[in-house]
Amino acid sequence: MTRARLRRRDLDAPFFGVRVRARASEPIGTDDPYARQRALLVARARQYAPRLHTGHFFSHETAAAVWGAPLPLQLTPHGAVAASVDLDLHVSALGHVPFPRATGVKGHRTLLRMTEVSEHEGLRVSSPAATWVSLGTLPLFDLVALGDFCCRRWRSGRGRPHVGRPPLATIEDLERMLAAGRRRGAERLRTALALIREDSWSPRESHVRCALVMAGLPDPELNIDVFDDRGRFVGCVDLAYPQQRVAIEYLGMLHGEQWAQDVERLAALRAAGWTVIEVTSPLLKRPDELVARVRAALHA
Repeated sequence: MTRARLRRRDLDAPFFGVRVRARASEPIGTDDPYARQRALLVARARQYAPRLHTGHFFSHETAAAVWGAPLPLQLTPHGAVAASVDLDLHVSALGHVPFPRATGVKGHRTLLRMTEVSEHEGLRVSSPAATWVSLGTLPLFDLVALGDFCCRRWRSGRGRPHVGRPPLATIEDLERMLAAGRRRGAERLRTALALIREDSWSPRESHVRCALVMAGLPDPELNIDVFDDRGRFVGCVDLAYPQQRVAIEYLGMLHGEQWAQDVERLAALRAAGWTVIEVTSPLLKRPDELVARVRAALHA
């Protein structure tokens, strides 16, 4: 292609030496800002992938996005949700290969014994366990949510998807990578490791559970199927204390049919004698109030 062609307006230059059709790789819009930002990160990684040195791989937050893991939102200095051009990629170099240097790329250097490299959806990335231990500077509850995602076991149950799918990592994998060498945020990683569970289905559930446990309440059971006195299936509960018949349900962005189904499910739980505590995003930002409601329900 001629230089004149490379300068045409129908092409974007996301990185030096890379051209893409303008807006051709923009992810499909979604109402979920977390999912949208994750898709933008993966799209940028695909744009940069042709420039990867054979000893380079995507790591840290970029690798987490490629694996589909939950991450806290990245914000601009003005507090807005970061758009595609504001999202830096994390690229690591193994051993003594050339250090990754490019505008929009944060480079890291690591040793083979300190990491594991995999391929996922055509991209070279750190393994889920290696990605988790590289993110020790994240807030504690976000680290737990990330570990829950990596270690989820897809168990059987009423309406559960992907039964039998192996987890991306095991708790033992996380322990092994944490013990491989010095890590940033090692103490926080060890604290998070003790809080990770294998049957959490969403990062918001993880945050609710951590808020309860860190306040001294018992560890709730996760995503259990509830049946009434006649043995009829009532519903699956996010977090539960079965002996006290207390259910805790996180309500995300509900629309249309999903909203109607959740209303009926919670009504059926209450009719079966359960106390249901509904957790919204504003309530989760007031953890003391959340803990007080759950504690009162358990004592009642």
